[in-house]
Amino acid sequence: MQQDLHLPSLLRSLLQNPLHPLFYSSIFRVLARTPNSLRHGRQLHALLLLHGVHTNPTLAARMAAMYSSSGDLRSASLLLHHHPSPSPLLFNSLIRGHSLRNLHSQVLSLFHAMLACSLLPDHFTFPFVLKACANLLSLFTGCAVHSLCLRTGLELDVYVGSSLINMYSKCGEVRFAHRLFDVMLFKDVASWNALIAGYMMVGAVKVAEHLFDDMPKRNVISWTAMISGYTQNGVADRALQMFEEMKKDCKEVKPNWVTIVSVLPACAHSAALDKGKRIHEYARTLGLDSHPTVLIATMGMYAKCGSLVEARRCFDCLPEGDKSVVAWNTMIAAYASHGHGPEAVSAFDDMVRSGVQADSVSFTALLSGCSHSGLVDQGMKYFDTMSMVYSVEAKYEHFACIVDLLSRAGKLHKALEIANKMKIDSGPSIWGALLAASRTHRNLEVAEIAAKRLFVLEPSNSGNYILLSNMYAEAGKWDEVKKLRAVLREKGMKKSPGCSWSEINGQAHAFFTGDLCHPQASEIYKFLEDLPVKMKAAGYRPETSFVLHDVDEEEKECNLATHSEKLAIAFGILNTSPGATLRITKNLRICGDCHSAAKFISKIHEREIIIRDINRFHHFKDGICSCGDYW
Repeated sequence: MQQDLHLPSLLRSLLQNPLHPLFYSSIFRVLARTPNSLRHGRQLHALLLLHGVHTNPTLAARMAAMYSSSGDLRSASLLLHHHPSPSPLLFNSLIRGHSLRNLHSQVLSLFHAMLACSLLPDHFTFPFVLKACANLLSLFTGCAVHSLCLRTGLELDVYVGSSLINMYSKCGEVRFAHRLFDVMLFKDVASWNALIAGYMMVGAVKVAEHLFDDMPKRNVISWTAMISGYTQNGVADRALQMFEEMKKDCKEVKPNWVTIVSVLPACAHSAALDKGKRIHEYARTLGLDSHPTVLIATMGMYAKCGSLVEARRCFDCLPEGDKSVVAWNTMIAAYASHGHGPEAVSAFDDMVRSGVQADSVSFTALLSGCSHSGLVDQGMKYFDTMSMVYSVEAKYEHFACIVDLLSRAGKLHKALEIANKMKIDSGPSIWGALLAASRTHRNLEVAEIAAKRLFVLEPSNSGNYILLSNMYAEAGKWDEVKKLRAVLREKGMKKSPGCSWSEINGQAHAFFTGDLCHPQASEIYKFLEDLPVKMKAAGYRPETSFVLHDVDEEEKECNLATHSEKLAIAFGILNTSPGATLRITKNLRICGDCHSAAKFISKIHEREIIIRDINRFHHFKDGICSCGDYW
């Protein structure tokens, strides 16, 4: 509106010669579509009240739409409250306004009030109501709304139909969604997108792929649904490939901030730092890098790819007003996973001082940071004050962190006491922490208690049997070792193979323990054959206790030499320039011997080696690990 149409003077002249209410309705309709028009809308409303202009249902609806679009939902709701005969249009305006601000429970309350007034919903009402059902995962209400759609003959309306498909898909009833999709006469792109997202959500990746291939027309949401679906289903390589296809094949369809946020976790999952950096740079060229959600996703990517400095830089780029609890949690978790417990505690305290309310995730990250750094007193203090000071009730994951904290510190009986007294059922992560710590602190008594619980909770997890078997072997209890091995054979269980991978020049290279399949296998093994002499001269002693079998020491050393971490390190040194940082990811916990060897290799070859195992990061440099050997 040009200079806002000089509204004050215009309105005064109009009100000297009052016009029909529908005329003012058209002005409010324009105001609803005009940014920053709330002040003038309020002035017009006030003048109408002063001059006694009758507020008919249409005018009331337009006024409500203006207030809703400007975010003043309270004023919009008051119009409904005081109107003697509200119209469907007035309810629709309010329903839309609340939906746009994701106030889904209020949307359903307004819908119920509309029905209570014996007003019939229309094709404008149903999509917003079904969206609320989908986001609240309220299948029962969604089905009831669907029955109303059938009674009003709107089930096959293109917008209502798409909303029904989306509702059923998000609520996990993808079969109903597909059945409805098949009978729709006209399928818009939103219908296809909703069904694809639904199949991805239930893990039916192949069906989603077939739908995507059959689509007559795709938009950015179509591509994003596929990328996000691949990421959520652990097919990170395919997500990254799809992102590249989108950039290459779609000249008219550009990724948006949601696309960027969907693909970055795929980089984190694969520890593909180089690809993550390229996507970050691409987001910068699109002007999306300053979007708060993109910055938070980029923080998480850098942290999970081992670049804590870049993660912190992204956090610092966030304006203070955009540092939400999600942003703070991401930063606290980053410090925790890298073993920087004091920094995790400091970040938590900074968040509280900034006025951001800590939540359950905040405490999981904080307690994990304390656990990885041995901050027992601080961890217990925060755990004990969670409820009273921060109004956060302790959940299973918090108890798991505390048991882990105490177990790592050698306070096994205290940890066992907490595990036994928990009001919440103690699960595998709690007993797993006790079992792992029992191995570290060589406490066979607690190990047996924890293992017996795990044999019930995780009957198919061979790792628990093998860990206890190792402890029996160390204690010379070979009869017990034979019993456990017999159970493994009887159940047909095998040890999960260790796998480590590293990204070199944008390509991921994976290695399994004892791997001979890599094209450079002979060079890698030659490198590893020569390595022990140099390491032993520097003080290295193989930790053969990490080998399961009761064989001689020479064979144990040979087994250790072919662990996947060592293969990946050797490959990295052979294929990167001197001084380059090596980044390696492992699917299991790094073994003690590989941890010790990595320290010596980092010193001998003057390399920084960053290994991300299933629990945390280890930064090796100059013969020292960032964990301080507390892991």
